Amino acid sequence: MKALEVGERVLIGLCTDEFARNLWKQHDITAYETRLGELMEFLGEQGVLNRAKIMPLDDPYGVTLSRGCVKAIVVSRETEPVAREINVKRERKGLPPLEVIVIEMVPAENHVPVSTTRILDGEIDREGRLLGK
Repeated sequence: MKALEVGERVLIGLCTDEFARNLWKQHDITAYETRLGELMEFLGEQGVLNRAKIMPLDDPYGVTLSRGCVKAIVVSRETEPVAREINVKRERKGLPPLEVIVIEMVPAENHVPVSTTRILDGEIDREGRLLGK
């Protein structure tokens, strides 16, 4: 939601199934269409769906290496190095750097970040509540 706080319109990159598998996750990947539907539902519930455009993400860069596509990028602390790499690549192409906005991961009730891996392992629910195996 940080992107919607700082931008009037936002572009959300959603990993394709193939790209998600290439991230070497230790769990099954929920199908793109399912994740897309859930994301659209969430944005609709927040009343911001009309301000967002969701695009498939086939690699870490998406459209960020194109001229005029975006002005800033919102990333987690864990993915900040990718944003810095994007700016290096943009500079090599003669493009202005993107503003990099770093956010912290949402903590679960035990103060460890919420993650799909933790949810699928049955450690926490989607709201970050501990489930106790």
